[in-house]
Amino acid sequence: MIDFAGWENRDAIINKMPPEQIRKVLCHWVDWARDDQRPPPGDWTTWLMLGGRGAGKTRAGAEWVKALALKRIPIGDGPRRIALVGETLGDVRAVMVEGVSGIKAVHDTELEDDRPRWVGMRRQLVWEKTGFIAQAFSSEDPESLRGPQFAAAWCDELAKWKHAEATWDMLQFGLRLGDKPRQMVTTTPRPIPLLKRLLADRGTVVTRATTFDNFAQLARPFFDHVVARYMGTRLGRQELDAELIEERADALWRRDRIEACRVSAAPELLRIVVAVDPPAASGEGADACGIVAAGIDRERVGYVLADASAERLTPARWAKRVVDLFHRLQADRIVAEVNQGGDMVEAIIRQQDSDVPVEKVRATRGKLLRAEPVAALYEQGRVKHVGAFPALEDEMCDYGLGGLSSGRSPDRLDALVWALSSLMLGREGKPRVRGL
Repeated sequence: MIDFAGWENRDAIINKMPPEQIRKVLCHWVDWARDDQRPPPGDWTTWLMLGGRGAGKTRAGAEWVKALALKRIPIGDGPRRIALVGETLGDVRAVMVEGVSGIKAVHDTELEDDRPRWVGMRRQLVWEKTGFIAQAFSSEDPESLRGPQFAAAWCDELAKWKHAEATWDMLQFGLRLGDKPRQMVTTTPRPIPLLKRLLADRGTVVTRATTFDNFAQLARPFFDHVVARYMGTRLGRQELDAELIEERADALWRRDRIEACRVSAAPELLRIVVAVDPPAASGEGADACGIVAAGIDRERVGYVLADASAERLTPARWAKRVVDLFHRLQADRIVAEVNQGGDMVEAIIRQQDSDVPVEKVRATRGKLLRAEPVAALYEQGRVKHVGAFPALEDEMCDYGLGGLSSGRSPDRLDALVWALSSLMLGREGKPRVRGL
Protein backbone atom coordinates (compact mmCIF):
# COMPACT_ATOMS: atom_id res chain seq x y z
CA MET A 1 0.00 0.00 0.00
CA ILE A 2 1.20 3.50 -0.83
CA ASP A 3 0.54 6.14 1.80
CA PHE A 4 -0.69 9.26 0.03
CA ALA A 5 -0.36 12.05 2.57
CA GLY A 6 -2.70 14.36 0.69
CA TRP A 7 -4.08 15.06 -2.75
CA GLU A 8 -1.17 17.20 -3.94
CA ASN A 9 1.38 14.74 -2.55
CA ARG A 10 -0.51 11.88 -4.17
CA ASP A 11 -0.42 13.50 -7.59
CA ALA A 12 3.29 14.23 -7.30
CA ILE A 13 3.99 10.59 -6.46
CA ILE A 14 1.82 9.20 -9.26
CA ASN A 15 3.29 11.52 -11.89
CA LYS A 16 6.75 10.05 -11.27
CA MET A 17 5.59 6.46 -11.88
CA PRO A 18 5.81 4.55 -15.18
CA PRO A 19 2.41 3.98 -16.90
CA GLU A 20 2.07 0.33 -15.88
CA GLN A 21 2.69 1.13 -12.22
CA ILE A 22 0.18 3.98 -12.38
CA ARG A 23 -2.38 1.50 -13.68
CA LYS A 24 -1.70 -0.86 -10.80
CA VAL A 25 -1.94 1.90 -8.24
CA LEU A 26 -5.21 3.20 -9.60
CA CYS A 27 -6.72 -0.27 -9.27
CA HIS A 28 -6.49 0.05 -5.50
CA TRP A 29 -9.08 2.80 -5.01
CA VAL A 30 -9.27 2.31 -1.24
CA ASP A 31 -5.58 3.19 -0.95
CA TRP A 32 -5.90 6.69 -2.35
CA ALA A 33 -9.57 7.61 -2.07
CA ARG A 34 -10.49 10.27 0.47
CA ASP A 35 -12.12 9.08 3.69
CA ASP A 36 -15.50 10.48 2.64
CA GLN A 37 -15.33 8.37 -0.56
CA ARG A 38 -14.68 5.09 1.22
CA PRO A 39 -17.55 2.84 2.40
CA PRO A 40 -18.07 3.70 6.07
CA PRO A 41 -17.65 0.98 8.70
CA GLY A 42 -20.49 -0.30 10.83
CA ASP A 43 -23.90 -1.84 10.41
CA TRP A 44 -25.54 0.75 8.15
CA THR A 45 -28.41 0.38 5.70
CA THR A 46 -27.93 3.63 3.76
CA TRP A 47 -24.65 5.36 2.96
CA LEU A 48 -25.55 8.97 2.16
CA MET A 49 -22.73 10.90 0.50
CA LEU A 50 -23.52 14.61 0.32
CA GLY A 51 -21.16 16.43 -2.00
CA GLY A 52 -20.71 19.64 -3.93
CA ARG A 53 -20.35 19.81 -7.69
CA GLY A 54 -17.26 17.94 -8.81
CA ALA A 55 -16.58 16.63 -5.29
CA GLY A 56 -16.10 13.03 -6.48
CA LYS A 57 -19.54 11.63 -5.66
CA THR A 58 -19.94 9.74 -8.94
CA ARG A 59 -16.48 8.25 -8.67
CA ALA A 60 -17.21 7.04 -5.14
CA GLY A 61 -20.50 5.46 -6.25
CA ALA A 62 -18.96 3.80 -9.29
CA GLU A 63 -16.07 2.39 -7.23
CA TRP A 64 -18.51 1.02 -4.66
CA VAL A 65 -20.47 -0.78 -7.38
CA LYS A 66 -17.22 -2.12 -8.88
CA ALA A 67 -16.13 -3.44 -5.49
CA LEU A 68 -19.46 -5.25 -5.12
CA ALA A 69 -19.29 -6.66 -8.65
CA LEU A 70 -15.73 -7.95 -8.28
CA LYS A 71 -16.51 -9.43 -4.85
CA ARG A 72 -14.19 -7.08 -2.97
CA ILE A 73 -17.11 -6.17 -0.73
CA PRO A 74 -19.37 -9.02 0.41
CA ILE A 75 -22.94 -8.79 -0.76
CA GLY A 76 -24.28 -12.04 0.70
CA ASP A 77 -25.52 -15.24 -0.88
CA GLY A 78 -28.05 -15.43 -3.67
CA PRO A 79 -28.53 -13.48 -6.93
CA ARG A 80 -25.99 -10.69 -7.34
CA ARG A 81 -28.17 -7.83 -8.52
CA ILE A 82 -28.02 -4.08 -7.91
CA ALA A 83 -30.33 -1.25 -8.89
CA LEU A 84 -28.92 1.92 -10.49
CA VAL A 85 -31.44 4.72 -9.97
CA GLY A 86 -31.07 8.19 -11.44
CA GLU A 87 -33.22 11.18 -12.32
CA THR A 88 -33.75 9.81 -15.85
CA LEU A 89 -32.65 6.70 -17.74
CA GLY A 90 -30.44 8.95 -19.83
CA ASP A 91 -28.69 10.17 -16.67
CA VAL A 92 -28.11 6.61 -15.47
CA ARG A 93 -26.38 5.63 -18.69
CA ALA A 94 -24.61 8.94 -19.45
CA VAL A 95 -23.35 9.61 -15.90
CA MET A 96 -23.50 6.51 -13.70
CA VAL A 97 -22.54 3.94 -16.35
CA GLU A 98 -20.63 5.65 -19.15
CA GLY A 99 -19.60 8.97 -17.60
CA VAL A 100 -15.97 10.02 -17.16
CA SER A 101 -16.18 8.84 -13.54
CA GLY A 102 -18.82 6.18 -14.14
CA ILE A 103 -18.78 2.42 -13.66
CA LYS A 104 -17.26 1.54 -17.04
CA ALA A 105 -14.57 4.21 -16.66
CA VAL A 106 -13.38 2.94 -13.28
CA HIS A 107 -12.94 -0.53 -14.80
CA ASP A 108 -10.49 0.84 -17.37
CA THR A 109 -7.72 0.64 -14.77
CA GLU A 110 -8.47 -2.98 -13.88
CA LEU A 111 -5.78 -5.58 -14.43
CA GLU A 112 -8.52 -8.19 -14.59
CA ASP A 113 -10.52 -8.63 -17.76
CA ASP A 114 -13.98 -8.75 -16.17
CA ARG A 115 -15.24 -5.45 -17.48
CA PRO A 116 -19.00 -4.87 -17.60
CA ARG A 117 -20.98 -4.93 -20.83
CA TRP A 118 -24.01 -2.65 -21.39
CA VAL A 119 -27.09 -4.47 -22.70
CA GLY A 120 -29.26 -1.64 -23.95
CA MET A 121 -32.51 -3.51 -24.56
CA ARG A 122 -32.51 -4.79 -20.97
CA ARG A 123 -31.08 -1.59 -19.46
CA GLN A 124 -28.49 -3.76 -17.72
CA LEU A 125 -24.78 -3.68 -17.05
CA VAL A 126 -23.49 -7.26 -16.92
CA TRP A 127 -20.28 -8.74 -15.48
CA GLU A 128 -19.93 -12.14 -17.20
CA LYS A 129 -17.45 -13.78 -14.83
CA THR A 130 -19.02 -12.91 -11.52
CA GLY A 131 -22.63 -12.95 -12.72
CA PHE A 132 -23.23 -9.49 -11.28
CA ILE A 133 -26.01 -7.49 -12.92
CA ALA A 134 -26.77 -3.78 -12.44
CA GLN A 135 -30.13 -2.61 -13.79
CA ALA A 136 -31.05 0.98 -14.62
CA PHE A 137 -34.17 2.71 -13.30
CA SER A 138 -35.54 6.23 -13.56
CA SER A 139 -37.25 8.44 -10.99
CA GLU A 140 -39.66 9.33 -13.79
CA ASP A 141 -41.12 5.81 -13.62
CA PRO A 142 -41.37 4.57 -10.01
CA GLU A 143 -43.59 1.66 -11.04
CA SER A 144 -40.72 0.10 -13.01
CA LEU A 145 -39.21 -0.79 -9.62
CA ARG A 146 -42.27 -2.85 -8.73
CA GLY A 147 -41.36 -6.53 -9.06
CA PRO A 148 -37.53 -6.68 -9.43
CA GLN A 149 -35.47 -7.46 -6.34
CA PHE A 150 -31.95 -6.50 -5.42
CA ALA A 151 -29.16 -6.96 -2.92
CA ALA A 152 -27.95 -3.38 -3.24
CA ALA A 153 -28.71 -0.04 -4.91
CA TRP A 154 -26.84 3.06 -5.98
CA CYS A 155 -29.06 6.17 -6.13
CA ASP A 156 -27.55 9.24 -7.79
CA GLU A 157 -28.69 12.87 -7.35
CA LEU A 158 -31.68 11.88 -5.24
CA ALA A 159 -32.47 15.52 -4.46
CA LYS A 160 -33.30 16.05 -8.15
CA TRP A 161 -35.59 13.03 -8.57
CA LYS A 162 -38.92 13.84 -10.19
CA HIS A 163 -40.99 11.43 -8.08
CA ALA A 164 -38.59 11.10 -5.17
CA GLU A 165 -40.93 9.67 -2.53
CA ALA A 166 -42.62 7.09 -4.79
CA THR A 167 -39.33 5.98 -6.37
CA TRP A 168 -37.64 5.58 -3.00
CA ASP A 169 -40.57 3.62 -1.57
CA MET A 170 -40.66 1.19 -4.51
CA LEU A 171 -36.90 0.70 -4.24
CA GLN A 172 -37.12 -0.18 -0.54
CA PHE A 173 -39.62 -2.96 -1.27
CA GLY A 174 -37.19 -4.37 -3.85
CA LEU A 175 -34.14 -4.49 -1.54
CA ARG A 176 -34.77 -8.01 -0.29
CA LEU A 177 -31.86 -10.17 -1.53
CA GLY A 178 -28.80 -11.30 0.42
CA ASP A 179 -27.94 -11.17 4.08
CA LYS A 180 -27.81 -7.39 4.42
CA PRO A 181 -29.24 -5.29 1.56
CA ARG A 182 -27.58 -1.90 1.39
CA GLN A 183 -27.86 1.26 -0.65
CA MET A 184 -25.64 4.20 -1.45
CA VAL A 185 -27.01 7.66 -2.18
CA THR A 186 -24.81 10.28 -3.85
CA THR A 187 -26.33 13.73 -4.15
CA THR A 188 -25.87 17.45 -3.85
CA PRO A 189 -28.25 18.40 -1.03
CA ARG A 190 -31.54 20.24 -1.38
CA PRO A 191 -34.05 20.59 1.48
CA ILE A 192 -36.55 18.02 0.19
CA PRO A 193 -38.51 15.99 2.79
CA LEU A 194 -37.03 12.65 1.70
CA LEU A 195 -33.45 13.80 2.16
CA LYS A 196 -34.22 15.24 5.59
CA ARG A 197 -35.79 11.94 6.63
CA LEU A 198 -32.73 10.01 5.48
CA LEU A 199 -30.48 12.31 7.49
CA ALA A 200 -32.58 11.61 10.60
CA ASP A 201 -32.74 7.84 10.02
CA ARG A 202 -30.67 5.79 12.48
CA GLY A 203 -29.72 3.39 9.69
CA THR A 204 -28.09 6.17 7.64
CA VAL A 205 -24.37 6.94 7.73
CA VAL A 206 -23.44 10.31 6.23
CA THR A 207 -20.19 11.40 4.61
CA ARG A 208 -19.68 14.91 3.21
CA ALA A 209 -17.41 16.42 0.59
CA THR A 210 -17.10 19.92 -0.81
CA THR A 211 -15.99 20.93 -4.28
CA PHE A 212 -12.78 22.20 -2.69
CA ASP A 213 -11.94 18.71 -1.40
CA ASN A 214 -11.47 17.61 -5.02
CA PHE A 215 -9.43 20.65 -6.05
CA ALA A 216 -6.59 18.63 -7.63
CA GLN A 217 -8.96 16.88 -10.04
CA LEU A 218 -10.81 19.92 -11.37
CA ALA A 219 -9.87 22.54 -13.96
CA ARG A 220 -8.32 25.68 -12.51
CA PRO A 221 -10.58 28.01 -14.61
CA PHE A 222 -13.57 26.36 -12.92
CA PHE A 223 -12.31 27.61 -9.56
CA ASP A 224 -11.17 30.97 -10.89
CA HIS A 225 -14.48 31.85 -12.51
CA VAL A 226 -17.38 29.64 -11.42
CA VAL A 227 -16.42 28.96 -7.81
CA ALA A 228 -15.25 32.52 -7.20
CA ARG A 229 -18.58 33.85 -8.44
CA TYR A 230 -20.84 31.69 -6.26
CA MET A 231 -18.73 31.12 -3.14
CA GLY A 232 -20.65 32.15 -0.04
CA THR A 233 -23.99 32.60 -1.79
CA ARG A 234 -26.96 30.37 -1.03
CA LEU A 235 -26.47 28.55 -4.34
CA GLY A 236 -22.75 28.20 -3.72
CA ARG A 237 -23.21 26.86 -0.22
CA GLN A 238 -25.58 24.24 -1.59
CA GLU A 239 -23.80 23.35 -4.85
CA LEU A 240 -20.17 23.78 -3.73
CA ASP A 241 -20.14 23.30 0.06
CA ALA A 242 -22.89 20.64 0.07
CA GLU A 243 -24.84 22.40 2.82
CA LEU A 244 -28.50 21.61 3.34
CA ILE A 245 -30.01 25.10 3.30
CA GLU A 246 -33.33 25.11 5.13
CA GLU A 247 -36.22 27.53 4.68
CA ARG A 248 -38.34 28.66 7.63
CA ALA A 249 -41.94 29.37 6.68
CA ASP A 250 -42.50 32.25 9.12
CA ALA A 251 -39.10 33.92 8.68
CA LEU A 252 -39.05 37.67 8.01
CA TRP A 253 -36.52 37.18 5.20
CA ARG A 254 -36.43 34.64 2.38
CA ARG A 255 -33.28 33.40 0.71
CA ASP A 256 -34.54 34.04 -2.81
CA ARG A 257 -35.11 37.68 -1.88
CA ILE A 258 -31.59 37.99 -0.46
CA GLU A 259 -30.10 36.36 -3.56
CA ALA A 260 -31.99 38.83 -5.73
CA CYS A 261 -30.49 41.79 -3.82
CA ARG A 262 -26.86 40.65 -4.07
CA VAL A 263 -24.40 42.91 -5.92
CA SER A 264 -20.64 42.77 -6.43
CA ALA A 265 -19.88 46.40 -5.52
CA ALA A 266 -21.49 49.49 -4.01
CA PRO A 267 -21.88 52.83 -5.80
CA GLU A 268 -20.78 56.11 -4.26
CA LEU A 269 -22.37 56.31 -0.82
CA LEU A 270 -23.69 59.31 1.07
CA ARG A 271 -23.15 57.82 4.50
CA ILE A 272 -21.63 54.71 6.08
CA VAL A 273 -22.22 53.46 9.62
CA VAL A 274 -20.84 50.60 11.67
CA ALA A 275 -23.43 49.18 14.08
CA VAL A 276 -22.52 47.13 17.14
CA ASP A 277 -24.76 45.04 19.39
CA PRO A 278 -22.36 44.27 22.27
CA PRO A 279 -22.79 41.16 24.44
CA ALA A 280 -23.74 41.53 28.08
CA ALA A 281 -20.84 39.29 29.08
CA SER A 282 -17.73 37.68 27.59
CA GLY A 283 -16.26 34.22 27.76
CA GLU A 284 -17.64 30.72 27.17
CA GLY A 285 -21.38 30.63 26.50
CA ALA A 286 -21.72 34.40 26.04
CA ASP A 287 -23.70 35.85 23.16
CA ALA A 288 -21.84 36.89 20.04
CA CYS A 289 -21.02 40.53 19.42
CA GLY A 290 -22.95 41.71 16.37
CA ILE A 291 -20.93 44.07 14.16
CA VAL A 292 -22.39 45.07 10.77
CA ALA A 293 -21.50 47.94 8.44
CA ALA A 294 -23.91 49.48 5.92
CA GLY A 295 -24.19 52.54 3.71
CA ILE A 296 -26.78 54.49 1.73
CA ASP A 297 -26.58 56.02 -1.75
CA ARG A 298 -28.25 59.02 -3.46
CA GLU A 299 -31.26 56.89 -4.42
CA ARG A 300 -31.81 56.02 -0.74
CA VAL A 301 -30.83 52.40 -1.37
CA GLY A 302 -29.03 50.73 1.51
CA TYR A 303 -25.93 48.56 1.04
CA VAL A 304 -24.74 45.98 3.57
CA LEU A 305 -20.95 46.20 3.39
CA ALA A 306 -19.50 43.93 6.07
CA ASP A 307 -20.31 41.49 8.84
CA ALA A 308 -17.49 41.46 11.38
CA SER A 309 -19.48 39.76 14.15
CA ALA A 310 -17.70 37.22 16.34
CA GLU A 311 -18.16 35.15 19.48
CA ARG A 312 -16.28 35.15 22.80
CA LEU A 313 -14.80 38.62 22.45
CA THR A 314 -13.68 40.63 25.43
CA PRO A 315 -14.90 44.25 25.53
CA ALA A 316 -11.50 45.50 24.38
CA ARG A 317 -11.42 43.07 21.46
CA TRP A 318 -14.91 43.82 20.15
CA ALA A 319 -14.32 47.55 20.51
CA LYS A 320 -11.07 47.30 18.52
CA ARG A 321 -12.86 45.30 15.85
CA VAL A 322 -15.56 47.99 15.59
CA VAL A 323 -13.08 50.87 15.41
CA ASP A 324 -10.87 49.06 12.87
CA LEU A 325 -13.87 48.50 10.61
CA PHE A 326 -14.92 52.13 11.05
CA HIS A 327 -11.54 53.34 9.80
CA ARG A 328 -11.24 50.74 7.02
CA LEU A 329 -14.56 51.80 5.51
CA GLN A 330 -14.05 55.49 6.32
CA ALA A 331 -17.42 55.41 8.03
CA ASP A 332 -19.30 58.41 9.37
CA ARG A 333 -20.26 57.08 12.77
CA ILE A 334 -20.60 54.08 15.03
CA VAL A 335 -24.11 53.10 16.10
CA ALA A 336 -23.99 51.29 19.44
CA GLU A 337 -26.83 49.65 21.35
CA VAL A 338 -26.48 50.58 25.02
CA ASN A 339 -29.30 48.61 26.65
CA GLN A 340 -26.85 46.24 28.36
CA GLY A 341 -23.90 48.49 29.10
CA GLY A 342 -25.18 52.07 29.09
CA ASP A 343 -22.46 54.73 28.90
CA MET A 344 -19.86 52.01 29.47
CA VAL A 345 -20.31 50.87 25.85
CA GLU A 346 -19.27 54.27 24.52
CA ALA A 347 -16.41 54.44 27.00
CA ILE A 348 -15.03 51.08 25.83
CA ILE A 349 -15.14 52.22 22.21
CA ARG A 350 -13.42 55.51 23.01
CA GLN A 351 -10.60 53.65 24.74
CA GLN A 352 -9.68 52.45 21.24
CA ASP A 353 -10.14 55.85 19.59
CA SER A 354 -11.34 58.88 21.52
CA ASP A 355 -12.31 60.80 18.37
CA VAL A 356 -14.77 58.41 16.71
CA PRO A 357 -18.38 59.66 16.63
CA VAL A 358 -20.69 57.32 18.53
CA GLU A 359 -24.47 57.33 18.27
CA LYS A 360 -26.03 55.55 21.25
CA VAL A 361 -29.31 53.76 20.58
CA ARG A 362 -31.58 52.08 23.06
CA ALA A 363 -34.16 49.37 22.27
CA THR A 364 -37.62 50.36 23.46
CA ARG A 365 -39.49 47.78 21.37
CA GLY A 366 -39.08 44.03 20.95
CA LYS A 367 -36.62 42.60 18.43
CA LEU A 368 -39.36 41.43 16.07
CA LEU A 369 -41.02 44.87 15.96
CA ARG A 370 -37.67 46.51 15.26
CA ALA A 371 -36.80 43.98 12.56
CA GLU A 372 -40.07 44.12 10.62
CA PRO A 373 -39.58 47.60 9.06
CA VAL A 374 -36.09 46.60 7.93
CA ALA A 375 -37.45 43.37 6.41
CA ALA A 376 -39.98 45.53 4.56
CA LEU A 377 -37.09 47.52 3.02
CA TYR A 378 -35.77 44.26 1.55
CA GLU A 379 -39.22 43.41 0.17
CA GLN A 380 -39.28 46.81 -1.51
CA GLY A 381 -35.90 46.14 -3.11
CA ARG A 382 -34.28 49.01 -1.22
CA VAL A 383 -31.40 47.03 0.35
CA LYS A 384 -28.48 45.34 -1.41
CA HIS A 385 -25.81 42.96 -0.09
CA VAL A 386 -22.32 43.70 -1.39
CA GLY A 387 -21.07 40.12 -1.61
CA ALA A 388 -22.18 37.24 0.60
CA PHE A 389 -22.57 37.10 4.39
CA PRO A 390 -23.50 33.46 5.12
CA ALA A 391 -23.73 33.62 8.93
CA LEU A 392 -25.73 36.85 8.89
CA GLU A 393 -28.03 35.60 6.14
CA ASP A 394 -28.63 32.36 8.06
CA GLU A 395 -29.89 34.40 11.02
CA MET A 396 -32.07 36.55 8.78
CA CYS A 397 -33.73 33.53 7.15
CA ASP A 398 -34.22 31.78 10.48
CA TYR A 399 -35.74 34.70 12.36
CA GLY A 400 -39.48 34.85 12.91
CA LEU A 401 -42.06 34.82 15.68
CA GLY A 402 -40.28 33.44 18.74
CA GLY A 403 -36.80 34.37 17.52
CA LEU A 404 -34.20 32.01 16.09
CA SER A 405 -34.92 28.27 15.93
CA SER A 406 -31.89 27.63 18.13
CA GLY A 407 -33.12 29.98 20.86
CA ARG A 408 -29.88 31.97 20.65
CA SER A 409 -29.78 35.74 20.47
CA PRO A 410 -29.82 37.09 16.87
CA ASP A 411 -26.80 39.31 17.43
CA ARG A 412 -25.73 39.71 13.80
CA LEU A 413 -29.32 40.49 12.82
CA ASP A 414 -29.64 43.03 15.64
CA ALA A 415 -26.57 44.88 14.37
CA LEU A 416 -27.96 44.82 10.82
CA VAL A 417 -31.27 46.25 12.02
CA TRP A 418 -29.53 49.05 13.93
CA ALA A 419 -27.34 49.93 10.94
CA LEU A 420 -30.14 50.08 8.37
CA SER A 421 -32.57 51.74 10.78
CA SER A 422 -30.06 54.49 11.45
CA LEU A 423 -29.50 55.07 7.74
CA MET A 424 -32.96 54.58 6.32
CA LEU A 425 -35.60 54.76 9.03
CA GLY A 426 -34.22 57.33 11.48
CA ARG A 427 -33.38 61.02 11.28
CA GLU A 428 -30.67 61.71 8.68
CA GLY A 429 -27.85 64.22 9.02
CA LYS A 430 -26.11 66.26 6.33
CA PRO A 431 -25.26 64.01 3.32
CA ARG A 432 -21.72 63.74 2.12
CA VAL A 433 -20.84 62.10 -1.24
CA ARG A 434 -17.89 59.77 -1.36
CA GLY A 435 -16.95 56.28 -2.43
CA LEU A 436 -15.68 53.35 -0.48
